[in-house]
Amino acid sequence: MKTIAIIPARMGSSRFPGKPLAQLLGRSMLEHVYQRIALSQSLSATYIATCDEEIRQAATAFGATVIMTSDRHERASDRIAEAVMHIDADLIVMVQGDEPMTHPAMIDAAVAPFHNDSGLECVNLTKRIDDEADFRSPNTIKVVMDQQGNALYMTRQPIPTLAPGGFGATVAYKQVCIIPFTRACLIAYSQLPPTPLEKLESIDMLRLLEHGHQVRMIETRFDTQAVDTQADLARVAKLMADDPLLAQYQKP
Repeated sequence: MKTIAIIPARMGSSRFPGKPLAQLLGRSMLEHVYQRIALSQSLSATYIATCDEEIRQAATAFGATVIMTSDRHERASDRIAEAVMHIDADLIVMVQGDEPMTHPAMIDAAVAPFHNDSGLECVNLTKRIDDEADFRSPNTIKVVMDQQGNALYMTRQPIPTLAPGGFGATVAYKQVCIIPFTRACLIAYSQLPPTPLEKLESIDMLRLLEHGHQVRMIETRFDTQAVDTQADLARVAKLMADDPLLAQYQKP
């Protein structure tokens, strides 16, 4: 299956305006994401989808191929669905532009299940939450799963209910925003009407779940930190400072 990645990016984030071009260790956060996922051996190509000319210019300057999209999209998944209309691909991996700690092996892990299960439509990575502040933060999307690893629900609220022993005795997971779709699923997603819980939680995957589609969750060993605030950016800078992956895409 021909597999590509698309990074949706826009300047108008309500929590952190201009976030994609925020500087992180000498380059924009968007460039870190692009360069890191482009190292994946599973991808034929990597694109950036945006409605902002400022992002187009910056991304073109660091060598990315950019697809311009409508400025009316509320969901990142709708943005990449528009972008993929111009591309021939079987699997489309959406990678959020605010995950600069993404590792290329995470892409490989997310797409691997499609090679063994022809019925899969969409996969998300997930990671056990090891910090109670993240568990309680509305910026962390929590997920609960069935016994087959399919998502039952995603929310910004702290779920599941804490075990009697407290957070340390509770198994809780977060969504990690590397999301492969089959082409058919992505196009279908863009044609489905937005759903009440999707709007309430502001979580793309709830549209699929509320319309009866399965989302398979695959656990990753890599820990990441999404950037939703300036404080997150400072935290990520410290975490990435000694990352050996940086050397693989540093400019001469």
